[in-house]
Amino acid sequence: MDHIEGHKVTYYVVQTFSWLNDEIVADEPKAVQSATSAKLAIERLPENKVGGLAFSRTGDPLSGEFDDAVIIAQKGTIPTAEEEFV
Repeated sequence: MDHIEGHKVTYYVVQTFSWLNDEIVADEPKAVQSATSAKLAIERLPENKVGGLAFSRTGDPLSGEFDDAVIIAQKGTIPTAEEEFV
């Protein structure tokens, strides 16, 4: 969580993907402190990862209402929403 505006907060997340048994699987997502940190994490993606995606979400955690995710950076192979991954 980086900053609060009224009741809204912005979360920055880095999601990486790996190969497992010939399938692309989502690794555990990691929260980071800022958009800059998220972008750097994707730029420095380890070689054992097939891809990575950094995004932010802004909203009110009390109401559960959040804006759509904003993509900050991506690299490599990223499964589409239609693809199934573990």
